[in-house]
Amino acid sequence: MKLPREFYLRDGLTVARELIGKKLVTNLSEKVTGGIIVETEAYMGTLDAAAHSYRGKTERTKIFFGAGGFVYVYLIYGMHICTNVVANVENIPEAVLIRALEPVDGVELMKVRRGNKNLRELCSGPGKLSQAMGITKNFYGADLCGEEIFIETTENFSVEVKATKRINVDYAGAAADYLWRFVAADNAFLSVK
Repeated sequence: MKLPREFYLRDGLTVARELIGKKLVTNLSEKVTGGIIVETEAYMGTLDAAAHSYRGKTERTKIFFGAGGFVYVYLIYGMHICTNVVANVENIPEAVLIRALEPVDGVELMKVRRGNKNLRELCSGPGKLSQAMGITKNFYGADLCGEEIFIETTENFSVEVKATKRINVDYAGAAADYLWRFVAADNAFLSVK
Protein backbone atom coordinates (compact mmCIF):
# COMPACT_ATOMS: atom_id res chain seq x y z
CA MET A 1 0.00 0.00 0.00
CA LYS A 2 1.30 3.45 -0.96
CA LEU A 3 2.24 5.71 1.95
CA PRO A 4 -0.27 8.54 2.44
CA ARG A 5 0.66 12.24 2.53
CA GLU A 6 0.29 12.25 6.31
CA PHE A 7 3.32 9.95 6.65
CA TYR A 8 5.55 12.71 5.25
CA LEU A 9 4.01 15.61 7.21
CA ARG A 10 6.08 14.80 10.29
CA ASP A 11 9.55 15.81 11.37
CA GLY A 12 12.45 14.62 9.22
CA LEU A 13 14.00 12.45 11.93
CA THR A 14 10.81 10.46 12.38
CA VAL A 15 10.31 10.09 8.63
CA ALA A 16 13.96 9.05 8.11
CA ARG A 17 13.76 6.36 10.78
CA GLU A 18 10.37 5.05 9.65
CA LEU A 19 11.36 4.87 5.98
CA ILE A 20 13.70 2.00 6.86
CA GLY A 21 11.96 -1.16 5.66
CA LYS A 22 9.58 0.63 3.27
CA LYS A 23 9.83 0.10 -0.52
CA LEU A 24 10.77 2.85 -2.99
CA VAL A 25 9.12 2.22 -6.38
CA THR A 26 9.47 3.82 -9.80
CA ASN A 27 6.93 3.08 -12.53
CA LEU A 28 8.33 4.44 -15.80
CA SER A 29 6.92 3.50 -19.21
CA GLU A 30 5.38 0.37 -17.73
CA LYS A 31 8.76 -0.67 -16.27
CA VAL A 32 8.60 -1.08 -12.51
CA THR A 33 11.66 -1.13 -10.27
CA GLY A 34 11.66 -1.24 -6.51
CA GLY A 35 13.90 -1.66 -3.52
CA ILE A 36 13.59 -1.84 0.25
CA ILE A 37 14.98 1.30 1.88
CA VAL A 38 17.83 0.20 4.17
CA GLU A 39 19.67 3.49 4.76
CA THR A 40 18.54 7.12 5.13
CA GLU A 41 19.86 10.43 6.44
CA ALA A 42 17.77 13.24 7.93
CA TYR A 43 18.53 16.88 7.04
CA MET A 44 16.82 19.22 9.47
CA GLY A 45 16.68 22.60 7.76
CA THR A 46 17.68 25.68 9.71
CA LEU A 47 18.85 23.54 12.66
CA ASP A 48 21.33 21.62 10.53
CA ALA A 49 24.46 23.10 8.93
CA ALA A 50 24.64 20.04 6.64
CA ALA A 51 21.21 20.71 5.09
CA HIS A 52 20.89 22.47 1.75
CA SER A 53 18.08 24.53 3.27
CA TYR A 54 20.18 25.68 6.26
CA ARG A 55 20.81 29.16 4.81
CA GLY A 56 17.25 29.69 3.64
CA LYS A 57 15.16 29.42 0.51
CA THR A 58 16.83 29.51 -2.91
CA GLU A 59 15.69 28.43 -6.35
CA ARG A 60 17.35 25.06 -5.69
CA THR A 61 15.88 24.54 -2.21
CA LYS A 62 12.37 25.95 -2.63
CA ILE A 63 10.90 22.42 -2.68
CA PHE A 64 12.06 21.97 0.96
CA PHE A 65 9.77 24.80 2.03
CA GLY A 66 6.61 23.13 0.75
CA ALA A 67 4.64 20.32 2.36
CA GLY A 68 6.19 16.88 2.77
CA GLY A 69 5.75 14.04 0.33
CA PHE A 70 7.60 15.42 -2.69
CA VAL A 71 10.96 14.57 -4.23
CA TYR A 72 14.06 16.72 -3.99
CA VAL A 73 16.84 15.63 -6.35
CA TYR A 74 20.24 17.22 -6.86
CA LEU A 75 23.48 16.46 -8.66
CA ILE A 76 26.73 15.74 -6.81
CA TYR A 77 30.22 15.63 -8.29
CA GLY A 78 28.62 16.80 -11.54
CA MET A 79 27.41 13.29 -12.31
CA HIS A 80 25.32 11.55 -9.63
CA ILE A 81 21.68 12.21 -8.76
CA CYS A 82 20.73 12.05 -5.07
CA THR A 83 17.10 11.31 -4.22
CA ASN A 84 15.48 12.93 -1.18
CA VAL A 85 12.05 12.86 0.41
CA VAL A 86 10.74 16.23 1.58
CA ALA A 87 9.39 15.98 5.13
CA ASN A 88 7.33 18.06 7.56
CA VAL A 89 4.81 20.81 6.91
CA GLU A 90 5.08 23.95 4.80
CA ASN A 91 7.89 26.34 5.79
CA ILE A 92 9.76 23.77 7.90
CA PRO A 93 12.48 22.81 5.38
CA GLU A 94 13.42 19.21 6.20
CA ALA A 95 14.28 16.28 3.95
CA VAL A 96 15.52 12.70 4.02
CA LEU A 97 18.26 11.43 1.71
CA ILE A 98 17.72 7.85 0.62
CA ARG A 99 21.24 6.38 0.76
CA ALA A 100 20.71 2.68 -0.05
CA LEU A 101 18.15 0.12 -1.18
CA GLU A 102 17.95 -3.64 -1.20
CA PRO A 103 16.86 -4.37 -4.79
CA VAL A 104 13.67 -6.47 -5.06
CA ASP A 105 11.66 -5.58 -8.20
CA GLY A 106 12.93 -5.10 -11.75
CA VAL A 107 16.43 -6.23 -10.81
CA GLU A 108 17.39 -7.11 -14.39
CA LEU A 109 16.42 -3.61 -15.54
CA MET A 110 18.44 -2.13 -12.67
CA LYS A 111 21.47 -4.11 -13.86
CA VAL A 112 21.06 -2.70 -17.37
CA ARG A 113 20.64 0.87 -16.12
CA ARG A 114 23.72 0.55 -13.91
CA GLY A 115 25.82 -1.46 -16.36
CA ASN A 116 26.64 -3.70 -13.42
CA LYS A 117 25.52 -7.26 -12.69
CA ASN A 118 26.62 -7.30 -9.05
CA LEU A 119 23.41 -7.27 -7.00
CA ARG A 120 25.19 -5.78 -3.95
CA GLU A 121 26.47 -2.86 -6.05
CA LEU A 122 23.17 -1.88 -7.71
CA CYS A 123 21.73 0.41 -5.03
CA SER A 124 24.42 0.68 -2.31
CA GLY A 125 24.76 4.45 -2.48
CA PRO A 126 22.59 7.46 -3.32
CA GLY A 127 23.90 7.92 -6.88
CA LYS A 128 23.77 4.20 -7.61
CA LEU A 129 20.18 3.78 -6.45
CA SER A 130 19.00 6.80 -8.41
CA GLN A 131 20.54 5.42 -11.60
CA ALA A 132 19.21 1.90 -10.96
CA MET A 133 15.70 3.25 -10.32
CA GLY A 134 15.70 5.52 -13.39
CA ILE A 135 15.52 8.69 -11.29
CA THR A 136 16.80 11.79 -13.10
CA LYS A 137 16.86 15.53 -12.40
CA ASN A 138 13.39 15.65 -13.96
CA PHE A 139 12.03 14.12 -10.76
CA TYR A 140 12.57 17.39 -8.87
CA GLY A 141 9.21 18.16 -7.28
CA ALA A 142 7.60 14.80 -8.16
CA ASP A 143 4.69 13.85 -5.90
CA LEU A 144 5.36 10.71 -3.84
CA CYS A 145 1.59 10.18 -3.76
CA GLY A 146 1.58 9.96 -7.58
CA GLU A 147 2.17 7.09 -9.98
CA GLU A 148 5.75 7.49 -11.30
CA ILE A 149 7.56 7.39 -7.96
CA PHE A 150 6.18 6.40 -4.59
CA ILE A 151 6.93 4.55 -1.38
CA GLU A 152 4.98 1.53 -0.18
CA THR A 153 4.59 -0.37 3.05
CA THR A 154 6.18 -3.81 3.09
CA GLU A 155 5.29 -7.08 4.72
CA ASN A 156 7.66 -9.39 6.53
CA PHE A 157 10.58 -6.95 6.59
CA SER A 158 11.37 -6.71 10.27
CA VAL A 159 14.68 -5.16 11.16
CA GLU A 160 16.54 -3.42 13.93
CA VAL A 161 17.12 0.23 13.05
CA LYS A 162 20.38 1.80 14.23
CA ALA A 163 21.33 5.49 14.27
CA THR A 164 24.86 6.62 13.29
CA LYS A 165 26.67 9.73 12.09
CA ARG A 166 25.88 10.87 8.55
CA ILE A 167 28.33 10.30 5.70
CA ASN A 168 30.51 13.02 4.11
CA VAL A 169 29.24 16.00 6.12
CA ASP A 170 32.53 16.91 7.84
CA TYR A 171 32.08 20.53 6.66
CA ALA A 172 29.02 20.96 8.90
CA GLY A 173 30.76 21.61 12.24
CA ALA A 174 28.91 20.14 15.21
CA ALA A 175 26.15 18.87 12.88
CA ALA A 176 28.63 16.33 11.48
CA ASP A 177 28.34 14.44 14.76
CA TYR A 178 24.54 14.22 14.87
CA LEU A 179 23.26 10.64 14.81
CA TRP A 180 20.86 11.34 11.95
CA ARG A 181 21.76 8.42 9.64
CA PHE A 182 19.46 5.42 10.03
CA VAL A 183 20.31 1.92 8.84
CA ALA A 184 18.80 -1.54 8.76
CA ALA A 185 21.28 -3.22 11.09
CA ASP A 186 23.63 -5.71 9.42
CA ASN A 187 21.99 -5.34 5.98
CA ALA A 188 24.30 -6.36 3.13
CA PHE A 189 23.16 -3.50 0.89
CA LEU A 190 24.26 -0.49 2.98
CA SER A 191 26.44 2.12 1.30
CA VAL A 192 28.90 2.19 4.20
CA LYS A 193 29.12 -0.37 7.00
